[in-house]
Amino acid sequence: MVVTKKEIQDQITFLKSDYIRIQGDLDKLEAAGGNVQRAEAQLERMENELKELKKQLAAAEA
Repeated sequence: MVVTKKEIQDQITFLKSDYIRIQGDLDKLEAAGGNVQRAEAQLERMENELKELKKQLAAAEA
């Protein structure tokens, strides 16, 4: 399946907004003394996905 440059950019934008939301939730959990491991793991997965999407975008622009 061929993904267009626009689709990759849209995925990156969505992932970034979701990342910001989860980061805010993580901050609230930390402040309340909650368990932050799941949120941290989710952020790490999202960071890896962002890296991969940025590689795809760079390849699409080349």
